[in-house]
Amino acid sequence: MSEDLHHECGVAALYWLDKPVGRGGPASKLTSDGDVTKLIPTMLLNLQNRGQLAAGLSSYNPQRQQILDTFKDIGTVSEAFRMSHPSKHAAILKKYAGRGAIGHTRYATCGKDDTRYAQPFERHHGRLWKWYSFAFNGNLANYTHLRDRLLSKRHYVFTLDTDTEILMHELSYQLRGDKVPNLCKAMSSIARSFDGAYNIAFMDAMGRMIVARDPLGLRPMCWAVEGKLFAAASESVALSNLGFTKIHDLQPGEMAIIENGKLRFEQFAKPKRKAHCFFEWIYFSNVASEMDGTGVYLSRFRSGELLAEMETKKIDDDCIVVPVPDTAKAAADAYAYKLGIPCVEGLMRNRYVGRTFIQSGDSRQSSVNNKYTPLPRVLKGKRVFVVEDSIVRSTTLRRLVGQIRDRGKAKEIHVRVASPPIVAPCFYGIDMSTLGELFAPEFIPPRYKGNADEKMMREMAKTLKLDSLKYLSVPDIAKCLKIPLEDLCCGCVTGKYPTLWGNKLMTLAKRNINKTGRTYES
Repeated sequence: MSEDLHHECGVAALYWLDKPVGRGGPASKLTSDGDVTKLIPTMLLNLQNRGQLAAGLSSYNPQRQQILDTFKDIGTVSEAFRMSHPSKHAAILKKYAGRGAIGHTRYATCGKDDTRYAQPFERHHGRLWKWYSFAFNGNLANYTHLRDRLLSKRHYVFTLDTDTEILMHELSYQLRGDKVPNLCKAMSSIARSFDGAYNIAFMDAMGRMIVARDPLGLRPMCWAVEGKLFAAASESVALSNLGFTKIHDLQPGEMAIIENGKLRFEQFAKPKRKAHCFFEWIYFSNVASEMDGTGVYLSRFRSGELLAEMETKKIDDDCIVVPVPDTAKAAADAYAYKLGIPCVEGLMRNRYVGRTFIQSGDSRQSSVNNKYTPLPRVLKGKRVFVVEDSIVRSTTLRRLVGQIRDRGKAKEIHVRVASPPIVAPCFYGIDMSTLGELFAPEFIPPRYKGNADEKMMREMAKTLKLDSLKYLSVPDIAKCLKIPLEDLCCGCVTGKYPTLWGNKLMTLAKRNINKTGRTYES
């Protein structure tokens, strides 16, 4: 169940250009004085689904002594920016006003939840092009290799346990020397060293900004421009809710560059293939977002239709469909509509309990008990078809099944999963980095090809104390997203990865799991 997962981070960028680009629209009228900083918290609120541990911004203002200045704090966007205290919130926005700004909302793939790990990261320097700030979304699969390589050099030290610090060192190295470097060449050099997902929003004290998407396009990045206002964000919803109507996807290996107040685009790396993370549509992204030509809502809706087409259980008047709030709602609606079953909220979510994926293992267990409340008057005596987006560790699902059966008094519980079994770790930013923590691997047969057979699903259902269990297959992902399977990263459901280090780490993961006495075959 994906509620056991950590989210990705979210990045945002805004810049007030020297001259208008194209026709102005609603978004171009958001600021009359060129101050874009005041719009960053709003953008980050629309990216809050991607991280709730910390939030921050950096702004560029050549009229103040601190040409680049950064504010960040622990907590949600609203908490970090004091949005419940209007005077404090206004004071922050006034202090950090600027014509350029980048923002970040964070969860931790690594590192501790303190302000040192919050982003953006800022590096001060006397040279304007060496004084910069950046925000990062992704995860470097070859982080340990890069770290060891740097530590092998003389007088290198790391103060944080995060791949963001690796990126800072690499950026600093590319910006060395007495001449202002070319930012596209700098990113090209970085791309030759990095393996994994890395979307970057960068700004220096010369007023230059770049927004770059990794060569595989693992994580989404969108951009738009109206009049003088340029904007970019991890998801389209952050731009559409500002009023932008023409929103574009930054292509894999492409970067937007603002220099001397002018916007241009360059290709810093030539991708050998695309590898969009399918989980962005299944779970991570806001249901209102569209990425790489595919809408999140419609993708989830189609997954529910496919689940309905493969249903073999007899449908009668005792059947109800119950979505697990909130990401499975679209799939559940489509599944129920296709089969003619009522879709009801038999599980009520407590909106004031924090998401379990951003908590430690100890607190996650107690939060699950308080997070969902089953409704006995809805569930009692019913054959309940629970629709969920995925099962990862199964921690939450096991608890929910118990609640639906014991407190809800359901007659039968059937779970339908709108994705394939998660059989392998993710090395590109999703918090499932070891085989041992996953539910599905011990059930997969030799020569597994991504389609769970009936025997496999019966064994899994028995372990979870379900009356039945069904998954979508790996080929079904392409049907839901309407994106060719070869253009997707499906490493977590196939054990095959789009990068060298992803496959290296999988080999190591299988070796480690075998040492514990368990077997695994991809």
